[in-house]
Amino acid sequence: MLGLMMEMPLLVSSLIRHAAANHAEAEIVSRTVEGPIHRYTYADAHLRAQQMANALTGLGIKPGDRIGTIAWNGYRHYEVWFGTSGMGAVCHTMNPRLHPDQMAYLLNHAEDRYVFVDLTFLPLIEQVAPHVPGLEGVVVMTDRAHMPDTTLANAFCYEELLDGQSESFDWPVFDENTASSLCYTSGTTGHPKGVLYSHRATILHSYAIAMPSMLCLSDAETVLPVVPMFHVNAWGIPYAATMTGAKQVMPGPRLDGESLWALMDAEGVTFSAGVPTIWHGLLGYMGENNKRLDTMQRMIVGGSAAPRSMIELLANEYGIEARHGWGMTEMSPVGAVNTLKPHMRDWPADDRMNVLAKQGRPPFGVEMMIEGDDGTAQPHDGTAHGELKVRGPWVCRAYFGDEDSGAHRDGWFGTGDVATVDADGYMQIVDRKKDMIKSGGEWISSIDLEDFAMSHPDVAQAAVIGVAHPKWDERPLLLVTAAAGRTPDREDVLEFLAAKVAKWWVPDHVLVVDAFPIGGTGKVLKTELRETYSGYTLPELR
Repeated sequence: MLGLMMEMPLLVSSLIRHAAANHAEAEIVSRTVEGPIHRYTYADAHLRAQQMANALTGLGIKPGDRIGTIAWNGYRHYEVWFGTSGMGAVCHTMNPRLHPDQMAYLLNHAEDRYVFVDLTFLPLIEQVAPHVPGLEGVVVMTDRAHMPDTTLANAFCYEELLDGQSESFDWPVFDENTASSLCYTSGTTGHPKGVLYSHRATILHSYAIAMPSMLCLSDAETVLPVVPMFHVNAWGIPYAATMTGAKQVMPGPRLDGESLWALMDAEGVTFSAGVPTIWHGLLGYMGENNKRLDTMQRMIVGGSAAPRSMIELLANEYGIEARHGWGMTEMSPVGAVNTLKPHMRDWPADDRMNVLAKQGRPPFGVEMMIEGDDGTAQPHDGTAHGELKVRGPWVCRAYFGDEDSGAHRDGWFGTGDVATVDADGYMQIVDRKKDMIKSGGEWISSIDLEDFAMSHPDVAQAAVIGVAHPKWDERPLLLVTAAAGRTPDREDVLEFLAAKVAKWWVPDHVLVVDAFPIGGTGKVLKTELRETYSGYTLPELR
């Protein structure tokens, strides 16, 4: 027997319709590429998203067509999101930090008909477009006063494209499993892989991440996603903020510590999200200039492991709750967020921090399984480790254009992360499979070593890689950058680590470097580090 409920599909257009109807006066504030701060409301955004849908229709865009974007977080990018997905087309956000050859590959692979670009990235698309024969036009996201000369054959000015379009569009109703957006993995090895999200998955993911034990979003919040809209749809935050009617603040291209602090302070931001490298910059600026963020309540730290020292600094020095988060492009992307269970809140500080340093618990909708080397499920006891596998309604079942990648098997997606899950459901990433160091037949976690190293007062960032050893096969090499005004001492750092890890885990050497290679999503590129130090000989072997 079927239930007698109305059959109303879960569609992205319903988010902005709801916000315009019920949170019409709530603001979307953007720092623009041109410079000034732009303000308008959800009601205004809904009208312009409808103009965008009409403009795309005028360009001949049909349901299922792909529309690319190469843009910062801002109100025009937001309008393209909702106008494109709302009309039944697919919004394909692209990471501008990729190599131009990869950009051309993505545009061709996705078969984008048009691409919308911020002024910052016009030179990039001018370089790439000649290698994308199927690209019909480029829309430069600015007004006529700022429209630059361009070598592109078919360039449009964004505001002129919208000018004169009707502010009314009849959002179509279609199957909720229809594709809504397309994101590609960071492509650290081989070509990036496409993940094609559905309207249903996007709405369910939005519900889940808005929950109190996840991001805790509501119309009482002022939300600034530092994580870019081109990085897994800003972790889904613009969708969830729209669902809940939260005020949104878009940082545009200025992501340095001073600029972020100024915008957060001026707009009374209560919640933000970004990768550790961003928070290093913000905390560095605040510490050096005696600044605070009195309205900030929570920060989500994801993309790579959050150093325990960062979580402690935010809580103890600034009164800001840092919630560790974990996810993947293949998961829309949120797979876990860390909040304490009620019975843990009165634990001693060190015990609480031991829990908060983990990646967290999954929301309803995500299931996790630890698979051992023999292919069997491992117990959730916090000790047994293996590859983390996941499944759920917003986890991809295949890659776009690659139905048999090998990552999907028996209804589970293999993440490539080595992890544990404890009896309380807290998952902890031990390492990426390819980053684990095998020394004398035993595994060493590079993530744990990096986390401990970054708690040393002289160390700003740390990365651990394996280097060849004639006896032990591999040994850990620790690379660090110096904290402001500090000079890390090799022996002091090693002695510090020796008090925290097993003796055989202690790195054989420490190298102080000026900076680490950082990828498009803010992560340290260990592939480059391994290549750079592939022939490195440890001092005791020279």
